[in-house]
Amino acid sequence: QSTFDTEGLTVDPHQFLGLEINPRAAAIAEIVLWIGYLQWHYRLHGNLNLPEPILRDFHNIECRDALIEYDSREPMTDENGDPVTIWDGISYKKSPVTGELIPDETGRTPVYHYSDPRRTEWPEADYIVGNPPFIGAATMRRALGDGYVDAVRKVFKGIVPDSADFVMYWWHIAAGKVRKGEAQRFGFITTNSLRQTFNRRVLEPHLNDSKKPLSLAFAVPDHPWVDSTDGAAVRIAMTVGVAGDQPGTLRHVVNERDTDDDARTVGLSHRAGKLFSDLTIGANVVGAITLQANQGISSPGVKLHGSGFIVTPDEAAGFGLGKTPETARVIREYRNGRDLTQKPRGVMVIDLFGLSSDAVKDQFPAIYQWVLERVKPERDAKGHTKDGAGYAKFWWLFGKPRQELRLMLKGLPRYIATVETTKHRVFQFLDADILPDNRLINIATQSSSSLAVLSSRLHVKWALATGSTLEDRPVYPKTQCFETFPFPELDDQQAATIGDLAERIDSHRKARQAEHSGLTLTGMYNVLEKLRAEEPLTAKERTIHEQGLVSLLRELHDEIDRAVFEAYGWNDLADRLVGRPGATTPLPDKPADQAEAEEELLSRLVDLNAERAAEEAQGHVRWLRPEYQAPEATQTTTAFERGADAPSKAPAEPAKKPTWPKAMPDQVEAVRRLLAIGPQTADTLAGQFKRKPTKSINQVLRALEVLGQAWSDSDFWHLT
Repeated sequence: QSTFDTEGLTVDPHQFLGLEINPRAAAIAEIVLWIGYLQWHYRLHGNLNLPEPILRDFHNIECRDALIEYDSREPMTDENGDPVTIWDGISYKKSPVTGELIPDETGRTPVYHYSDPRRTEWPEADYIVGNPPFIGAATMRRALGDGYVDAVRKVFKGIVPDSADFVMYWWHIAAGKVRKGEAQRFGFITTNSLRQTFNRRVLEPHLNDSKKPLSLAFAVPDHPWVDSTDGAAVRIAMTVGVAGDQPGTLRHVVNERDTDDDARTVGLSHRAGKLFSDLTIGANVVGAITLQANQGISSPGVKLHGSGFIVTPDEAAGFGLGKTPETARVIREYRNGRDLTQKPRGVMVIDLFGLSSDAVKDQFPAIYQWVLERVKPERDAKGHTKDGAGYAKFWWLFGKPRQELRLMLKGLPRYIATVETTKHRVFQFLDADILPDNRLINIATQSSSSLAVLSSRLHVKWALATGSTLEDRPVYPKTQCFETFPFPELDDQQAATIGDLAERIDSHRKARQAEHSGLTLTGMYNVLEKLRAEEPLTAKERTIHEQGLVSLLRELHDEIDRAVFEAYGWNDLADRLVGRPGATTPLPDKPADQAEAEEELLSRLVDLNAERAAEEAQGHVRWLRPEYQAPEATQTTTAFERGADAPSKAPAEPAKKPTWPKAMPDQVEAVRRLLAIGPQTADTLAGQFKRKPTKSINQVLRALEVLGQAWSDSDFWHLT
């Protein structure tokens, strides 16, 4: 809001309002406003002819919480009336057994309960700007405490998803005010995870509202930033929201250069148009629909929640691996993202999935002691939080054992994996006996033609457009990148041709790495990109080129790209894109003709996605792995396998579910048979029968538990 004096428009610090929870920071903010005002006044007028006192206390920076208000805050107590505390997250001690640092449970901090929490009312303002705290959803409880997080989520329940980052509460409030006309526009600095799925769920209801939409007037999706608290280099996004359906300006960082004062000089591109929730302009890839054909065969890998599960081959041999067949059941090869992009560490992992703690103690006593000493202390230290209680109770099991992935991979000799967050989007086969880490996205198919399509420029461009970014690296959320992607229809000859090329690429990379221990996938693809850009190689890069035979790798990728373009019938785009830079990694500053061709490619894929979704609504599903996804469907031949001249199949019908048995012995046998496949929830078990007999399923499960034939880890049931 503006004020006028006798000489015209006047701007001074009393018009700048703010909320700050830290009293000291609130006072500093008000002083900084005055300093900035005086500097501005001096530059404008050349003198400081100001009335005294120069500094006036307007109380316009209020010291209060920006999200919630509450009647009182009291320490939480347990059933005995004792204060509830949690590990403070910073106190460690040396383990008397291993000598390694483990959480020190004596370092505690209280947990508070917030009475009658409600939403904070922000002061009236024309413009809202801010730089809210960079706290991810996964770390909110550790950073803010259970009581505060519970209070905030209660106030915003059903509005801001629990999976959203802390900053998204500010974004939601500001967007609502602008849409209602209570403010003209807002602008925030956030982490660049704003584009990721869990945060886009906050943006999309505002942007897609048909009556009172919000538009993004300006956005920079990925910009360098130095955190003032610890000097860490992070990546941020900037967004400006305005009411109505309006075009915006998108600025991309195309180059950046370090300076001597811990800052960076950046060059920005400029593009105008309609901005979508993923901070892009052009084809509406965020509107792509999840396809049934791609569902149920992809999953992240296991999440350990304890590095003590990881062992070396020598340690595994000490437990009997290679001597006793039983040990091979619980110690497996293990790969994480660095293992794939750099070189495998050669580590193994203790996997006790499906076993009770007593069973582990009886069958594998040495392994039990190892995990007891190396995993349990960490789980116990975090067990007083809501997120950590279940992990502490089942401390000998992975935090996320990925039961669904185990079902998908059952019976497969290999599967396809890609690193979730990585510079180059590369897919490869992993043997079925390798257990993947949570940071790997795994696709449960052994099909070489599937590997070829996923490795092609078409899918990588789709993944870069539909995915998100962490700092400066692309992220591959499977729901957006894989499950929406419309695969091509391949005849037998096409499937064989591109499948052979994929096999050759996969074996080529593995053979070169086996021969040269220091050779990495990242290094090979860095060199490949420089070859495509026709940039000179350094001495180190020339070595990588020779060891990896990167020119041959480039040729194989170009052949796959051209063959997959042909399968779609888009040879016109192949002529404009094959062999160009940016096939596996983002290319910020690209020639106009390449950018135009890539935009056309995305538009065609968006249209094909909509076409496939319409077909599926009519019952015609092109299953990628029909024998697993729809074993009883009438359409048993996937489009990948059907020849071009083969008669088209009838539309797929839903697989018929069996009727729930009437007799109790038959019910017990049915549940036992399903649990023999792998652990499942009661809801999943019930969903495999007509009319979903959830109540009866729960009765059978409780009976099996009483008889000692089944046990549960919160949600999932296991056979003993």
